[in-house]
Amino acid sequence: MTLVPPTVQAVAELTEATGLSKADVINRAVQIYAYLEAQRAQGQEILLRDPQGALERVHIV
Repeated sequence: MTLVPPTVQAVAELTEATGLSKADVINRAVQIYAYLEAQRAQGQEILLRDPQGALERVHIV
């Protein structure tokens, strides 16, 4: 498996921020992606709410 440079950087930042191993960061990311994709397939929307209450729809491409 080959990761593109932005992904390598994101994994490095997450391992530093969380103290998790690279494998743990990647495992969690894949599990979250699988969950979000399953929700999307069921017609759910993925939304983020900012501290002021505004909603933003998340599009995963």
